Amino acid sequence: MEDLKPTSVNSSPLTPLGFLERAATVYGDCPSVVYEDTTYTWTQTHRRCLRVASSISSLGIDRGHVVSVLSPNVPAMYELHFAVPMSGAILNTINTRLDTRTVSLLLRHSESKLVFVDYELQSLVLEAISLFPPNTPSPRLVLIANDSGAPSRAAQLDHFLCTYENLVETGDEGFEWVPPSNEWDPITLNYTSGTTSSPKGVVHCHRGAFIITVDSLIDWGVPKQPVYLWTLPMFHSNGWNFPYGMAAVGGTNICVRKFDGQIIYAMIKRHGVTHMCGAPVVLNMLTNVRSGTEKLEYPVHILTGGAPPPAQVLIRTESMGFVVSHGYGLTETAGVVVSCAWKGKWNLLPATERARLKSRQGVRTVGMTRVDVVDPDSGLSVKRDGMSLGEIVLRGGCVMLGYLKDPSGTAKCMKGGWFYTGDVGVIHPDGYLEIKDRSKDVIISGGENLSSVEVESVLYTNPAVDEAAVVARPDEFWGETPCAFVSLKSDVTAKPTENEIMEYCRKKLPKYMVPKTVVFKDELPKTSTGKIQKFVLRQMAKGMGSSRLSRM
Repeated sequence: MEDLKPTSVNSSPLTPLGFLERAATVYGDCPSVVYEDTTYTWTQTHRRCLRVASSISSLGIDRGHVVSVLSPNVPAMYELHFAVPMSGAILNTINTRLDTRTVSLLLRHSESKLVFVDYELQSLVLEAISLFPPNTPSPRLVLIANDSGAPSRAAQLDHFLCTYENLVETGDEGFEWVPPSNEWDPITLNYTSGTTSSPKGVVHCHRGAFIITVDSLIDWGVPKQPVYLWTLPMFHSNGWNFPYGMAAVGGTNICVRKFDGQIIYAMIKRHGVTHMCGAPVVLNMLTNVRSGTEKLEYPVHILTGGAPPPAQVLIRTESMGFVVSHGYGLTETAGVVVSCAWKGKWNLLPATERARLKSRQGVRTVGMTRVDVVDPDSGLSVKRDGMSLGEIVLRGGCVMLGYLKDPSGTAKCMKGGWFYTGDVGVIHPDGYLEIKDRSKDVIISGGENLSSVEVESVLYTNPAVDEAAVVARPDEFWGETPCAFVSLKSDVTAKPTENEIMEYCRKKLPKYMVPKTVVFKDELPKTSTGKIQKFVLRQMAKGMGSSRLSRM
């Protein structure tokens, strides 16, 4: 069989962009995007994307150029996930909650040629560009106008080429979109979410985006034509690649500019939502606006990830009628690559035990090649005893190409055939993985490695606690001790004291794991995707000085 080799017939580059063309053929008259009172069909979305791709190309944007977008989850944001790479360019969606200085840094680092800006964010981008050093080329700007399609009164149109709808109107729907010359060609550039203080530019290729999209649909068991509510920001890892996934299955994308718990419930009822994604903070949001006796009329599937969901939050969410799936991934993997694959026999267990099992991250998805937990020094697998800590490592087709302009950072995390995640975990005897911490969040107290996640899980069982995060505080004697930052539920009448929280933990944890400090806050600092910013809390704890000195 040595004469049988790959040819152009059987080795076309993999790309998720073809999903849109197929959706227009199969689901042409079906709704694709719904936003307020506007509904597009898949035929219309396909044509609009081709028109925008045509217009982008006519502006001189070439293959490999970076095109940035700052926008909430509105139709233009969805369409640009196809239109930008269809022009041959690389899509860079930027976190809308970043400060001016960081946005300026990212635009310069990516060398963005064109920026699509939502009308609510125009001042942010204009100020960011004003911070460019002299003689630094500025990207051209396109305004995503307000919801009626007209520029807002505050729009400084003299700074913009035109509006987004102008590009739709003037573009060619017969445009021959630009396929990747090689499936390893970059399709997206995503900057890490900001749980650390130094974002990195993660580059993904067409092949990786295709693999993670198909993999996620299979793993979550998404049927044809679901109704998907966009509670996950599309700028976060490209919405875990579900913009492409919804095209693959002909789903209906329910877009929403801003949301809270009440809006989510209203959207579920109005549109018949079947699926949604979000960080555990979204689960908290859903359970805090309704009592446990109020249930959904039908099950709604939620895929959660981004942080280990506390078991108590899972119990409350599922008691409302939601079906929660738990996954694990990183910006560097473009989506979920480990999931808590559910076993039917677990349905017979008590609710608390089901929630404990579901809070584990699980096993590799079918599209991942390998997942392991290894000793970071020796590189050897740790014991599968649920106790031996190690670093989680991954290998598979959806792992990033690398960090933009950062070969040393790329080499540091991609070595020996593995991607080193920086997450600390264990593997249980049944083969299921569980995250215990980020490597930088492990607290070493008196020589003992202490998992902040385990302490947080106990804090979440306290009925008064809404959110909790535990970080290290310096201690003269122990080196470090746990410091708990806690926000309380709004309906709590008898608010617990610091000592009462510590006493609660003493009954459930070994002595060395009990927080030595408890700080109450109205709200914990978070990224735009709901991840608690522990680096901010670590700085606050460090600023308090030694916990031992404070007790003297």
